[in-house]
Amino acid sequence: MQVIRESKVVRLFRWIGRLSVIAIILLLLCAALAILGLLFLRSQPLPPSQVQETTTIYAADGEIMDTIHKGQNRVYVPIDDIPEYLIQATLAVEDQRFFEHFGIDVRRVGGALLSNIRSGQIVEGASTLTQQLARNLYLNHDRTVKRKLQEAMYTIQLELHLSKTEILERYLNQIYFGHSAYGVEAASQLFFGKRVSELSLAEAAMIVGVPKGPRYYSPYLNMENAVARQQLILSLMERQGFITSAEKEAALAEPLQFLSEEERLLNAPDIAPYFTDYVRQLAIHEYGIEEEFFNHGGLRIYTTLDAHMQQVAEESVERLLPQDRDLQGALLAIEPRTGHIKAMVGGKNYDASPFNRVFAERQPGSSIKPFLYYAALEQGLTPLTEMKSEATVFTYDEGRATYSPRNFNNSYPNDFITMEQAIASSDNIYAVKTLLYLGEQSLVDTLKRFGFERDFRPLPSLALGAQNVSLFEMVQGYSILANEGVKAEPIAILRIEDRNGNVIVQEGAVQQELVLDKADTFILTRMLRSVFEQGGTGFRVAPQLHRPVAGKTGSTDTDSWMIGYTPELVAGVWIGYDMNQLINHNNDGRLSAQIWAEFIEGALHDRLPSLYDVPDGVVGAYVNPNSGLLATEHCPVQKLMYFKQGTEPLEYCHEHLPDPDMAPVPLEDQPPSTIWQKLRQWWGG
Repeated sequence: MQVIRESKVVRLFRWIGRLSVIAIILLLLCAALAILGLLFLRSQPLPPSQVQETTTIYAADGEIMDTIHKGQNRVYVPIDDIPEYLIQATLAVEDQRFFEHFGIDVRRVGGALLSNIRSGQIVEGASTLTQQLARNLYLNHDRTVKRKLQEAMYTIQLELHLSKTEILERYLNQIYFGHSAYGVEAASQLFFGKRVSELSLAEAAMIVGVPKGPRYYSPYLNMENAVARQQLILSLMERQGFITSAEKEAALAEPLQFLSEEERLLNAPDIAPYFTDYVRQLAIHEYGIEEEFFNHGGLRIYTTLDAHMQQVAEESVERLLPQDRDLQGALLAIEPRTGHIKAMVGGKNYDASPFNRVFAERQPGSSIKPFLYYAALEQGLTPLTEMKSEATVFTYDEGRATYSPRNFNNSYPNDFITMEQAIASSDNIYAVKTLLYLGEQSLVDTLKRFGFERDFRPLPSLALGAQNVSLFEMVQGYSILANEGVKAEPIAILRIEDRNGNVIVQEGAVQQELVLDKADTFILTRMLRSVFEQGGTGFRVAPQLHRPVAGKTGSTDTDSWMIGYTPELVAGVWIGYDMNQLINHNNDGRLSAQIWAEFIEGALHDRLPSLYDVPDGVVGAYVNPNSGLLATEHCPVQKLMYFKQGTEPLEYCHEHLPDPDMAPVPLEDQPPSTIWQKLRQWWGG
């Protein structure tokens, strides 16, 4: 039998056919796997990325107080706020076919591969913007096969989940420009001190060139390389039709004004560092914002701080506190009607000591006495209530203990003085007698009404501020007096927004509560003005003041206080040493009042003096304070004083009448009724 053999050609075609079938099957399998892979990637959410954005804290007028980025300074901006020519420059130099590929540019990969083979080394990359974004969001920069495969997977996933515009927006807010600046907004502020939306074509081309090599192309580190890179980008933009030849030449001819190192330091916001720390504490502990989110979440925090008042406060503390010694100081100012914190200085040098002394616990000395005298007014005492001031040994605790307070410099009138005189001269004997008359517990209860939440011991020394409080508590208490008996809780943060503008914290309307009697509050405020009159402990700073103010000084062996107010503002100043060293009250002890007076006048320099309206149930009368009787035209000392109706003096002074038998001619016994009469009376002393 004859065997017929197939020709080699037939066998070849048969093998080709079989291989074709296998190839088609493999291609179909690969396509199916690719489709399944794409469907899987599309079904999976994007992995969480650790994009660190700068949190910005704003003062009440919108001025940036501080930016918090902990290593990565990034301010996220929507793509609508980025100039079109900056986007075009990015595409021209980084990814010309961005809107055509699916995340991986196969044509570009092939071209780069040929170039690298010809040169024998890696001379050209093929990463698209999407690949760069995937690497920056999710991966490191190791050159390994595993990392490349992960990069390809994340790239495709980004393309499946986001639009091209969204990818471009995230890329422009993610890339690194050196000097801790991430994203185009931070870069614009870094190099030119302006928002990215304000950049010119020349400035945009300069910025876009930096990410290729932040050290190699930074204008601060290598201007020649930076300019060459800018020129290349402008040429690419012209070649790709983004700009005309004339626009390119104009951009090349434009002189660029970079921020100097000094300007960058000045441009870096560093307003109110102690207040910024306080805002951080509130955001984390009061509003429940996680610390990592606060540091890197791109939050926008709007506060109550007044930038002008803060500047005046910092300048006053810096100018008047000795810089060559360890003497420290603190200042706090609050708007009494709203509770808004307007200025806060926690020390004379934040860099040297970030400890905020506004919250330090110290003995307030006589600055606590207004709370005592408010309790006394409520219990029926008046500004003319007399007690004898002389060296006294007090017995308390049912005779088991004694207390021997002293006046400053052991100076005693050894005579009867009124409550107003005791306030003005800060008489300690009068204060302790008042407390023992009322009962020690009465002051403890009154302090709670003024917002003090600590436990005080009901001792006679409490009248002289011998138990610790903070400047924050003291100013909060005085703010109730300044607000005519109405308590408004201190507020530092008005609103917190996330990077997309969504409000996550919003303070509502000011919560106010009437906690004091308006009549007693007004009378006490009038008496506290006497502190700045002749014989008062604050008289030395009276020449600095050009408006009616009320306040009280305080001193211990280690502390000096001055707290006072107007209807618009209450402020407190503390001076002392952190380690409780003794202070010299003839020198350092006077600084608290000087800083306070300079701050009050500077903070309110553009506001007219204002007065409190006389409330119902209060009457005014001209009194001879030496006799406590109604003054006549013959009395050498005549003072307008206020009383609760029914407690004012009714008899006239007869001591200075030319003829003892003549009837006294009374002065006007009603307070000024118009603002012009009030101002005329005030200016006349």
